[in-house]
Amino acid sequence: MNPINPFRITLTAATAVFALTVTACGSGGRTAGGGSGDEALVWALTQGSEATFRASATEWNKAHPDSKVDYQFFQNDPYKQKLRTAVGAGNGPVLFENWGGGILKTYVDAGKVADLTPELDKNPEWKNRIFPSILESATFDGKVYGVPVNGVQPVVIYYNKQLFEKIGAEPPKTWDELLGLVKKFNAEGIAPFGMGGGAKWPDLMWMEYLVDRIGGPQVFADIVAGEKGAWSDPAVLRAAEMSQQLVKADGFAKGFTSVSADTGQAEAQVYTGKAAMILQGSWAYGGTFVTGAPKFVSEGHLGWTGFPTVEGGKGDPTNVVGNTANFFSVSSQASAKQKATALSYLKDGVYNDSYIDSLLEIGNVPPVKDLDAKVKASESADWSTYVYNLTRDAKSFQLSWDQALSPELGDALLTHLDQLFLGEISPQEFCSQMDEAAAK
Repeated sequence: MNPINPFRITLTAATAVFALTVTACGSGGRTAGGGSGDEALVWALTQGSEATFRASATEWNKAHPDSKVDYQFFQNDPYKQKLRTAVGAGNGPVLFENWGGGILKTYVDAGKVADLTPELDKNPEWKNRIFPSILESATFDGKVYGVPVNGVQPVVIYYNKQLFEKIGAEPPKTWDELLGLVKKFNAEGIAPFGMGGGAKWPDLMWMEYLVDRIGGPQVFADIVAGEKGAWSDPAVLRAAEMSQQLVKADGFAKGFTSVSADTGQAEAQVYTGKAAMILQGSWAYGGTFVTGAPKFVSEGHLGWTGFPTVEGGKGDPTNVVGNTANFFSVSSQASAKQKATALSYLKDGVYNDSYIDSLLEIGNVPPVKDLDAKVKASESADWSTYVYNLTRDAKSFQLSWDQALSPELGDALLTHLDQLFLGEISPQEFCSQMDEAAAK
């Protein structure tokens, strides 16, 4: 979702693709082809979990000199196209970082990804330590094609406590309360919400939550299943209407459609007092707020809360949306030795004690059971405990739509959603255009 948010998967297709760094093993500029010798070549994203990945590789390789993992790191934006090209050509890495959902399914359908189900079933202690709701994002037709490797990434509302104290308000628990706050903050010359609308994908988080709160998870499940007319479900139409209502009510900072989501500008509006709130993923905590305004966070001025309910809605208030986690998947074309190394590393080198501690140090909360004590003892205990409990207790954790859908339909969704927020199309036109795109 940006250089600060490497987890975000809405990546632009870039023609020039460059590896930024090579890994803990110092492999130089070697191209992907399954690694040299018996090493397992791993492709991953820069920043975010990079420090954890590097430390993990160093620890693993020291203990397993005959079955090393060799990381290569890439910039966020070009990675999607880089990976697609390499996997399609049969020249992909042994292990590759991805986000599950529709894009991973295209690789699975092409026979490029190994089925991990037999190994997980043989090692129930491995499978059972992961939140089941997270594994669902990499499960197709009952088979698992990826395991999570970093923290859970629910979308929440962050808010500036000082600005709320200034107007004597509390975070919104209902949509009507949210609209009431929009009026109050605008009256004080404060933007209600910061928004990096220039990237389009921040718009999507509003639609995802509103559709869930109005109609429940089944609405999007019908969309994913390709049900005819699913995009014209009353819940989608009402969510589109409410999104435009929020824009017209000046719910977002002026010029939000030109604000980048990749540089932390929108979050900066919150900690500099220009905006009261922002709807953003959990990556923004460590990636933007802590790094951009450490004193603001350490002094307790940053608050967070879940998305409000909608009166008469069917969605459970515990439901969350976002990126469930990033995953590592194994190439089906790797050698038997490389696959064995990759599987051993995923089982014993990922989410071991030092790996979990490393993630918690940077505010990433792994979807691993029975971590309450570790989470409470972490440096950002309040935040980490909130995210851990939110994810563990969620009745539904819905993967970001643009990733759950096929790449083509995901692109169409972001285009039409941008037009909706710009007021260039009506809610009815949004629904009909998405139905047309889904029918292609």
